[in-house]
Order: sequence, then structure tokens, then C-alpha cells
Amino acid sequence: MKKIIIASFTSLALTACATNPQTGATQMSNSAIGAAVGAATGAGIGALAGGKNKGKAALIGAAAGTVLGAGVGYYMDAQEQALKESLQGTDVQVQRQGEDLNIVMPGNVTFATASSDVSPAAYAPLTSVAAVLTKSPNTTITVAGYTDSVGSADANLALSKKRADSVASYLVSKGVAAQRIQSVGFGNSNPVASNDNEQGRSQNRRVEIKIHPVQQ
Repeated sequence: MKKIIIASFTSLALTACATNPQTGATQMSNSAIGAAVGAATGAGIGALAGGKNKGKAALIGAAAGTVLGAGVGYYMDAQEQALKESLQGTDVQVQRQGEDLNIVMPGNVTFATASSDVSPAAYAPLTSVAAVLTKSPNTTITVAGYTDSVGSADANLALSKKRADSVASYLVSKGVAAQRIQSVGFGNSNPVASNDNEQGRSQNRRVEIKIHPVQQ
């Protein structure tokens, strides 16, 4: 019984490896990790509830746990891969945060200085993002706007919200359901670099598109 479970883990791990298109490295996908955790948890629960047939119950629990554990991870792995492939060669970054995805749109691509109108340079990457999102409806989306520290806090907060709204509206215009999206502005809070130099400020002027799986 133990050998069967180990063999299942090994097979799943080998088939769930993916190549990162941005780095070329082969890495274990989150679906494999989730499946392994789910299988272990399911096996434990099955064994506890199995009475005299603990071995059989553990195997059934492991199988069920594998399916459930791989589900969300596999769904988000597929989106991550599609986004990285479609955004390859751009300045847009795709980050994995647990089961969430975070797309970072730098300010120099998305907006002109002090403007909340989406720049033409951002049309192609945002259209690519929208195409992936429309094919993956079981997620919700938060569009978050940020600024650097130049200017008043109130003005920056208002500008960041307008920019987030503009990106959200663009995604909706490309077919993403409006009810999936919320937009928020954070002004100059949550900087990712120093505001003491232009290079850092340019990194802080950004919009992030956060993609969250809908838990079934």
C-alpha cells in the first residue's frame, strides 16, 4: 500500500514539472505540491476513519486528497504559464504568491507622467492579460494602483485610484467580466524601492493586477 502511494507521488511529480519561460529553468509546479499535501492529508484522515480497513481507507483518502490538492494549484499553474508566455519580452512581471498571481505593470509602460489614461504601450500586454483571464473565469481580480512619493498624499491616492480604474476598465473592454474585478488605490504606500532616486521612484509608480482563485 505504501509503495502504491509513493509511486503515485513520483508519477505525479514527474508529470507536473514545468519550464519557466522567463528563466528557462525546470521547476516543480504548485499543483504537484498541492497534490502531495492533499494526498498525505487525505491518507491520514482515511486511516483515522477507516476502522479495521485502515490501509484501504488511507489509499482512498490519498487518492481523493490528490485530486482536491492538485485542483486549484493546477488551475493557477496553467494561468501562470500562459501569462508568462504571452508577456515574454515585455517589462511586465508575473509573480507567484502562494496560489495567487500578481502581474506588475511598471509606470513607464502603463501611464504617462501625472496621467491616468492607459498608454498605448500598455495596450498589447493588457490585451494579452485579458485574453488569459477570459479563458480562466474561476478567479477574481484586484487592480491596485501605486505612486511614488512626489506630490501630496491626497493627490497620489486619487491618481493611483484613477489609474487602477483605467486598467480595470480596459480589461472589461476586452471581455473580462466586470463583476470579477475590483480596483483600489494605495497612493505612495507599499513602495517596492527607494523614493530617494528616480530609478526607485519609477518602480514604485506601478499598477498590480492580482489574480485570486475562487475556492470551490
